[in-house]
Amino acid sequence: MNRIVAIHLLNDYSGSPKVLMQLLKTWTGKNIEAHLFTSGGSKGFLSDLPKVTRHLIWYRFSQNPLIRICNFFISQLFLMIKLLVFLRRDDTIYINTVLPFGAAVSGKLRGCRIIYHIHETSVKPEIFKNFLFGIARLTASKGVFVSDYLMKKEPLVKNQVLLYNVLEREFAEKADRSYTIRGKEPIVLMICSLKSYKGVDEFVKLAEINRTYIFKLVLNASQQEIDAYFKGKILPDHLKLYPTQIDTHSFYREASIIVNLSRPDEWVETFGLTILEGMRYRLPAIVPPVGGITELVNENKNGFLINSADVYELSGKIHYLMCNEDVYKSFSESAYQKSLEFSEAYFEETCVRMLSI
Repeated sequence: MNRIVAIHLLNDYSGSPKVLMQLLKTWTGKNIEAHLFTSGGSKGFLSDLPKVTRHLIWYRFSQNPLIRICNFFISQLFLMIKLLVFLRRDDTIYINTVLPFGAAVSGKLRGCRIIYHIHETSVKPEIFKNFLFGIARLTASKGVFVSDYLMKKEPLVKNQVLLYNVLEREFAEKADRSYTIRGKEPIVLMICSLKSYKGVDEFVKLAEINRTYIFKLVLNASQQEIDAYFKGKILPDHLKLYPTQIDTHSFYREASIIVNLSRPDEWVETFGLTILEGMRYRLPAIVPPVGGITELVNENKNGFLINSADVYELSGKIHYLMCNEDVYKSFSESAYQKSLEFSEAYFEETCVRMLSI
């Protein structure tokens, strides 16, 4: 097997770099030479991976949209130049998300095989999305998709692979070991990025109208960013906010229900890794009614499909689960059984096979 050169723009603790981390661990475990090009300056899932040669690329995230887009295109120019020097014709380029288009251009110029791993569909603005997906369709040899929904919505080439996100074996084993019957304190949990389209404000509203439950919101953001977002807002005492967490096991272990409140008209969830993690802890789930996330949640069996705009329907379903012990136990067991379908064994077999087909 020749070298695999993986590209990911922003190294943090979100879902897409976590999936790439799993891929790299699998490939290096099979003695495949792996190189990783990603941003420096921050810790994330792609930091300090054993057996992976890491190459830093320049990128600075900015809250200012104009500065952010300028930084993005500058970073892709630098990446393209760096890869033109580094790449060999027999390399396989593995581009994680549609963002690092500079890698696709370099790979195409050097005659490399290019695999795109597509995690998203809600790229804004539309002209930017069309540009990124256009580059992908022109350069990709193969497309890998995190859900059946996404594969049908954003087809790239004829050679396409469905590779569901899965739970790491270590995570699954720790969840099974540390799971305990929940105590009397009812907790609603959401883990997401600090973005309005992720349903952060809806979660706050939900907490305001349900004062008998604890609401915990774990955000992929610093405490400073959280303070700035909620500046001037009065939050209920039973709503607990937490900055980026490397280890989320304690949150899942204490929770009663896991939710995803992304706004379907602004951000379509293409999978939902935190929902899957919660299911391993036997948490019933409430998620949007569209997108790949619906491939995890079966209506009225292990959770509910509800638009986050309808906070009163959300509130009613939470109350229904919290107040009906037999229903809760049934949903809880169904959630766990569903999580077993997304095993690391399936992931490893598929991610090695897709390099050769």
